[in-house]
Amino acid sequence: MTTTELTEQIHFKKSFLCIGLDVDLTKIPQHLLQLEDPIFEFNKAIIDATHDLAVAYKPNTAFYEAYGIKGWQSLQKTINYINEKYPEIFTIADAKRGDIGNTSSMYAKAFLEDLNFDSITVAPYMGKDSVEPFLAFENKHTILLALTSNEGAFDFQTLNVDGKELYKQVLETSKTWKNAQNLMYVVGATKAEYFAEIRKIVPDNFLLVPGVGAQGGSLSEVCKYGINAVIGLLINSSRAIIYASNGGNFAPKAREEALKIQSEMQEILNRK
Repeated sequence: MTTTELTEQIHFKKSFLCIGLDVDLTKIPQHLLQLEDPIFEFNKAIIDATHDLAVAYKPNTAFYEAYGIKGWQSLQKTINYINEKYPEIFTIADAKRGDIGNTSSMYAKAFLEDLNFDSITVAPYMGKDSVEPFLAFENKHTILLALTSNEGAFDFQTLNVDGKELYKQVLETSKTWKNAQNLMYVVGATKAEYFAEIRKIVPDNFLLVPGVGAQGGSLSEVCKYGINAVIGLLINSSRAIIYASNGGNFAPKAREEALKIQSEMQEILNRK
């Protein structure tokens, strides 16, 4: 999917909501556990209930890897379902990969070709040759970890190195890599005050923004500093939506929570 197509969906749905499909079997409704593939059935119900309110879905692969081969099969069924039934949806493999070139090439093939995700999250620490294999796929996107929302982000990402914060050096260096036009960046919502500085460096790229809702990030603050000419934001919400209820009404309740966020996004877009 191209960023132009993604932007068209944002305007059509009046939404830039990304829903994280981070399925924990201890948190989903108990009646689903009796089914052959409870993870997929949970995801399918959430997707069917929210697909018109979201422009992207983001499975965190750890929640699938933890269940072995059955988890991987659930992930594959989930992405196949989205691609076949809702092909307009942008899909993100939240895998946070990052390794030497040959290994990265295999990771890229696994997620962008075999599983056919539109994008994958990648750690930049090992540099250019660990990221460029992901960038080589046409109409696929590499979402680089730039400034994350966790407490430990301050251990390294904001360190001052030769007069400039490390995360800014990551952003600037990444722009020189081959096929850098396919880059997006992860920027945590709890770091809203940093968005203005980030937009000075990457004014045109999409930013994937976790941390709104459960982690305390403010949608209005993120949009104030982060929206660009093509909107350029994907706001992720996971737990607040998918675990809105653990009863038989979990899918309608998930839709209610997604609608709250989408309605706020629509107001922001209308003002813009």
